[in-house]
Amino acid sequence: MRTAPSADFLAALHDYQPLVRRVCRLYCQDADDRQDLFQEIVLQLWRAWPRYVPQPDAKLSTWLYRIALNVAISNLRQRTRRPAAVGLEDEAARFLAQPTEAGAYEPEETAALYRAIDRLSDVDKAFVLLYLEDRPYDEMADILGITQNNVRVKMHRVQDKLRRQLVHN
Repeated sequence: MRTAPSADFLAALHDYQPLVRRVCRLYCQDADDRQDLFQEIVLQLWRAWPRYVPQPDAKLSTWLYRIALNVAISNLRQRTRRPAAVGLEDEAARFLAQPTEAGAYEPEETAALYRAIDRLSDVDKAFVLLYLEDRPYDEMADILGITQNNVRVKMHRVQDKLRRQLVHN
């Protein structure tokens, strides 16, 4: 067993830390829970790192997403110490509501979107996260272990759910 992380692992973790943090933010409302989840994801990535073999037609981010989402969904299902909040806490809503480019949504609209996302199932949240990350359907299929056609169908259904929730808010 290794005692110190390899330079390659640390470089990958540094490059993709924002990706892991976004997964944590989406699946945990509480800051302490997000940090615990982040640590668990990093631990699982570290354990899986020796088995990672770079492929010319696959991205490292695909592999990282697959592990991060699986850990996040498993963690969410195992958490029983308190019920999940219905909406994002104020700190997370403010962070997610910050416009990233000209013409971005107003903070209130973005916060409403993330509250609607928070009400989705664990798996539906994964679809939204990958969509918001501009992942192509073929990469989404690889990450989620389903066909591209299934990704398209499920994305359409998730988008419909979000539209209905936003209309009823």
